[in-house]
Amino acid sequence: MKRWARLSLIMALLMIISACGGGDDEGTATTAAAGDGGDTTETTAASGDGGETTDTTASPDMPDCSATGDTVIRWIYGAPIRQPAIDIVNEYNAMDNGVCVEIVAGPSSATDLLATYLQTFEAQSSDLDVLQIDVIWPGDLAEHLVDLNDFGAGDVTGDMFESIVQNNTVDGRLVGIPGFTDAPMLYYRTDLLEKYGFEPPTTWVELEDQARTIMEGEQSEGNPDFTGFVWQGNAYEGLTCDALEWVASNGGGTIIDKESETITINNPEAAAAIETAASWVGDISPVGVTGFQEEDSRAVWMAGNAAFMRNWPYAYSLGNADDSTIKGLFDTVPLPAAEGQASAATLGGWQQAVSNYSEHKQEAADFALWISSPEIQKRRMAEESLLPTIPSIYDDAELQAQYPFFATMKDVLANSVARPSTISAPNYNDVSLAFFNAVHSVLTGEANADDALAELELDLEDITGLSAG
Repeated sequence: MKRWARLSLIMALLMIISACGGGDDEGTATTAAAGDGGDTTETTAASGDGGETTDTTASPDMPDCSATGDTVIRWIYGAPIRQPAIDIVNEYNAMDNGVCVEIVAGPSSATDLLATYLQTFEAQSSDLDVLQIDVIWPGDLAEHLVDLNDFGAGDVTGDMFESIVQNNTVDGRLVGIPGFTDAPMLYYRTDLLEKYGFEPPTTWVELEDQARTIMEGEQSEGNPDFTGFVWQGNAYEGLTCDALEWVASNGGGTIIDKESETITINNPEAAAAIETAASWVGDISPVGVTGFQEEDSRAVWMAGNAAFMRNWPYAYSLGNADDSTIKGLFDTVPLPAAEGQASAATLGGWQQAVSNYSEHKQEAADFALWISSPEIQKRRMAEESLLPTIPSIYDDAELQAQYPFFATMKDVLANSVARPSTISAPNYNDVSLAFFNAVHSVLTGEANADDALAELELDLEDITGLSAG
C-alpha cells in the first residue's frame, strides 16, 4: 500500500478513536458554561497531562510538504495544534536542510492517543516518524522506539532534569527526549477572592467553603451559570491524575507503592478522599464535571463562570491572552491538601520519540532533538507556558517576570507525585484504566468508594501480579 494511502487509513483511525473514547460527551459539543443553559463550543477529548481539547481540523497554516521534494518527516501529537507549534515547525522547514516536517493531529485524549500509537505500531507502519509521548508511556512503548543515544541525545540530556531522563531510559535505552514537563496548579479568581474577603485556600475544606460562598453570591447577583470549582472528572487518564492528587494529599499514598512493590490504594484515607470529591459533584462543581477534561474545565473558567480551576500550566498563557475575559483577574497556588497533609501535584509532561518503523530515523531524531533544545523550550514556555525540562531555564528573569508562578515550579516539580508507570510496565495503561473507571463510578454515584477500591484492588492484582500491601 502506498504511503499516502496508509496515512489516510491512520487518519481515519484517529477520527474513529477520538469519537469513541472516554465519556458520553467526548467528540461532541460540550457546554462552555457551568449551568445547563450555557453556550456551547465544539470540543473533543483532552489529554491527561496538560493536554488541550478542540476540533482536530487542520489549521490553514499547517505545514505542507507535498511540493517541496524534501524528505518528509511526520510529527504526531494530540490536538489541538496551536499556532506557536506551527510557527516553530515552519521555522525548521525554512532551514533548507532537505527535510520538511508535517504535523499530524492525533486524538486530544491521552488515552485515545496511546491507543492510536499501539495500533500503528502493531501494523509496523512507517507513516509516523516523530511521536509526542506521555511521561508514563516509555516503559510500555520502548520496544517500538529507537534509542536516541544513538543519534546524539547525550549532547543535550546532561542539562535536563535527571529524573525525567531516567524515566525515559528503559534498559539503558533513551526512548524519549524530554520536551516539556508538567505539574498542575490551582487557578483562582483574584478579583472574586478579594470581593468575598478570602485568601487562597490551602486545604480542601477551605476550597469547598470559599467555592460555595462565591458561587452562591455570584448566582444571586444574576449569573446562574456560575460554579465554584472545575476539574477533570471524565473517565480517562486525566482523572487518574486528579484522583491521585486527592488521595496523596489526604494521606492515602498512591496506587502501587514502588518501594514495597505492593498495591496500596485500598485504604480508608484514599476512600475518604474520593468520596469527598464525589460530594463536590452537583454542589460546588457542576453535574457535568464527570464528563469534563482539561479544555471543558478551561472553557467554563475562561467564560468567567468558575471561582477555582484545577489545570496544567498551559492554561495560564491562554487565560491572559488579549481576547480572554479573565485576563489579569486570576493567579495560581499549589493544589490544596487535607489538614496536616502536604499538597500533591501529579507529574506530567511529554517527550519526543522516534518510531522504530520510520524510514528516516536520523532525520526524525534530528528534529526531535531540535524541538527539545534549550532555545525552543524557552520559547514554548514564553508563548505556551509549557514547563521546560532544563532546570537552568527556571532562573530566566524574563520568564519569571512574564509568569509569576514560574520561579516556584522547580519546588512543585520536586514534590510531585508520580503515577505507577514504571512498577506496572508494560501494563500501566490497564492499571490506569481500572483506577479511573473505579473512581468515576464513585463520582457518578454508581458505587461507594469502599466497594470500588476493594474491587479495584482485586483487578490490580490480576493485571500486575502484585499483592496488596
